[in-house]
Amino acid sequence: MAMGEAELFAEGVSLPPAARRLLAIRLLESVQGESTPDQELDSWLRSEVASAYDALLADPDRAISNADVRAEFEATRATTR
Repeated sequence: MAMGEAELFAEGVSLPPAARRLLAIRLLESVQGESTPDQELDSWLRSEVASAYDALLADPDRAISNADVRAEFEATRATTR
């Protein structure tokens, strides 16, 4: 049977300090490749949002009015109900 998080933690803190450090390093290394929500948001802001902003600055006529955006939102919302 697999240990739960609390049981695993209790076992881990009972290890000698050197073993705890090594275990902590290995656990951190095992998740370093995973992205966090903050990293995903930062990536989205740098790629999609930044390029959309640059395109709008280059051609301000591309801008959509607040009223048009709201009308489109309301129309989409009405069809999904």
